Amino acid sequence: MTLHRILIVGATGLAGAQAVRHFAALPDWTVTALSRRAPPAHANVTHLALDLTDAKACRKAFATAAPCTHVLYAALYEENDLQASWCSAHQQNVNLIMLRNVLDGVEAGGKLKHFTILQGGKAYGSHLGRVPVPAKERWPRMAHDIFYWQQEDLLRERARAGGWVINVLRPQMILGHALGSPMNMIAAIGVYAAVLREAGEPLYFPGGDIYVTACCDSRLIAQATEFCASTPAVAGETFNVVNGDAVVYQDMWPAIAAHFNMPVGEAKPTQLATHMPRRAHEWERIVAKHGLAPLTMHGLVGASWQFADLTFAYGKAGVARAPDRLMSPIKLRKAGFAGCEDTEDAVIYWLDQMQQAQWLPR
Repeated sequence: MTLHRILIVGATGLAGAQAVRHFAALPDWTVTALSRRAPPAHANVTHLALDLTDAKACRKAFATAAPCTHVLYAALYEENDLQASWCSAHQQNVNLIMLRNVLDGVEAGGKLKHFTILQGGKAYGSHLGRVPVPAKERWPRMAHDIFYWQQEDLLRERARAGGWVINVLRPQMILGHALGSPMNMIAAIGVYAAVLREAGEPLYFPGGDIYVTACCDSRLIAQATEFCASTPAVAGETFNVVNGDAVVYQDMWPAIAAHFNMPVGEAKPTQLATHMPRRAHEWERIVAKHGLAPLTMHGLVGASWQFADLTFAYGKAGVARAPDRLMSPIKLRKAGFAGCEDTEDAVIYWLDQMQQAQWLPR
């Protein structure tokens, strides 16, 4: 049996947390989970606590860590203003420093074979305006500044020099569960629903006009990472990773309301980033009443209220409606990866997982 050791960077984030669970369950893999906070305990998992912006600490930690053969890089630095940070030179520089510190450490171990890094829909300019539907990997790189390009250029240069291979995965709107993530729709939906229900309110849709989009279950990212690591024919390729269906959030709203045993309300445009923090005291009462894990609203949701406003198209209506956003799954399917998920089922699954963890009330 060949033993692979994978380093999962960003192990407590949406993609990283599920990847830890996935690879820890495989018989021929061991996992090193790298994150500031310790992930839940798993067999075959060791934890490396690091601030990736600290080059000296990274050199010291990697010098004593077990050499890895594979890496999934799912770490991300975001600034407080989420949307503004996507065009921020400082944000780009910090993300580049973090990757370079990891590369310096894992290459020094001398065992590296394969490195997977995550990008996303912003590679196609989805944060800047309308993108042709569906977005495809074969398109030329867009001429806009984003840390993806800086990271990818560094990674490909180091891979050529070091004799190892890379893959780039581009998930769209990751579904999973994590604490304090800046882009966690599941946490935002769950806390929003719980607060409304406790107040005796129906589940209002807080966003703007209808538009079509897609999501990626974090379980698919882990599966696609394993597929790329074990399929030499796809070395060096970039793949979109999406569930395979399309979503209109207003059409999914009845299923979410039913999961929380709530009626569906009329649309009620609400800027969650300003409205929900004002109801943090209501969340504290919910935590006490239902015996939940002692998490503040911010500790659970983080900056995801901002992401929810963008995702639900708050303030977008009429001629200013949000554009449809879809990424093509075809290239990855043709390469032999068959994974897919029903997005409505995935949303309910991850809400249930957060309830089982006692982060959300039943």
